[in-house]
Amino acid sequence: MHIRKDDLVEITTGDDVARLHRKPVKVLQVYPKEGKVLIEGVNRTYKHVKPSKRNPQGGKLSKELPIDASNVLLFCPTCRRGVRVGKRYTEQGAKERYCKKCSNSLGTLSKPRARYAKKSS
Repeated sequence: MHIRKDDLVEITTGDDVARLHRKPVKVLQVYPKEGKVLIEGVNRTYKHVKPSKRNPQGGKLSKELPIDASNVLLFCPTCRRGVRVGKRYTEQGAKERYCKKCSNSLGTLSKPRARYAKKSS
């Protein structure tokens, strides 16, 4: 999956697109098996809670639900928008994500490995 926890993403589809048009929002949690991400302030729903000893007031609790990872784009700080992401190896052999539009690095995915390092001639 191309999205990680604490990344900034841009929403592309859903009810919150008009409200968050081109604004980056933070990823709170990633569910790779389901292919979903939990995003701060997006896909909110209300759960009605009956009064109890723990919650004597009762009322409505607002919580976020996960959305599909295909509905978000990773935010590129140089392009200032959501972009498609590619993966490549650096000179030292570390795997990194990069912006397909401006070719800027968006963070590393693995430690440098000698197997993938560029060989000097």
